[in-house]
Amino acid sequence: MGWMVLLPLVAPLSALPLGRLAEQWSHPRGAARLLTGASVVLAGCSTLSLVLLAVVGTAQLPGNPLPDSWSDPEVREAVPGPDALGVVALAVLGWTLLAVGDALVRRALVRGRLRRALAALPADADPALLPDERPYAYAVPGGLRRPGRIVVSTAMRAGLGADEYRALLAHERAHLAGHHHRYLLAGELAARAHPLLAPLRDAAAYAMERWADEDAARAVGDRGLTARAVGHAALVGHRPAPGLAGFAAGPVPRRVAALLRPLPPTAGWPPPTTRAGAAALVAAAGTAASALSALNAAVTLFLVLKAATPL
Repeated sequence: MGWMVLLPLVAPLSALPLGRLAEQWSHPRGAARLLTGASVVLAGCSTLSLVLLAVVGTAQLPGNPLPDSWSDPEVREAVPGPDALGVVALAVLGWTLLAVGDALVRRALVRGRLRRALAALPADADPALLPDERPYAYAVPGGLRRPGRIVVSTAMRAGLGADEYRALLAHERAHLAGHHHRYLLAGELAARAHPLLAPLRDAAAYAMERWADEDAARAVGDRGLTARAVGHAALVGHRPAPGLAGFAAGPVPRRVAALLRPLPPTAGWPPPTTRAGAAALVAAAGTAASALSALNAAVTLFLVLKAATPL
């Protein structure tokens, strides 16, 4: 295993250029899925590496609850560096768990507040118009027995024309149909697990807004109208709540400009001679190397511990 166990901790660096270039060659749907998938794999591999370093690196410390056989020299040689590396890994792992837990709690609190606000409105209201002077529009995901709902404030409804409002609703319905809240949550947890993945989380969130923009443009049959609706909503809009997809979210000028250009291709891999193609290849190689390194470390450690642990 050796020093290769540290590779997943730095592998996210290989995917950073992809976050800046994915939108240039890929349909936003594909970009959102690619960026979120890469983030989840890289975050999972780095967390597994931290677990391995923390378990083996602290096995020889007094008072640890691990079996005595886990502190054998053969086991200790499976990971590199001094015992202090295990202590650092344990501290970082603890911080990671706290950060992930904080993200989950914040998301639950936001959704709880919205559900309480919606409880006073008719269950079949579509969309749910909340009396509020702050202009906003959200897609609120549903649960096991609750369908997703669209929330629009009365201020946002009053600030848009009839056609723009139709584009807004199509945008929010696209968020619900595409289950974008799951992508947002996965990207946020990955970024909490490894801070280097924050740019990929932001790029994926932007791609999801673009994804919903394109679905809305197809639903209303007018890309120009959708672009006007996005720009108008941003002028009067309110910042979306954490973990929710909002109509005025994301870099609005870039979204408007993208809607005024031809629709990107829905499939295909960029030529490797282009910047986007090179970034995609580097990110794919880094993600694959991280996954293989973490898998190799886990299997090696399992075999060593199995041999060192008496029956």
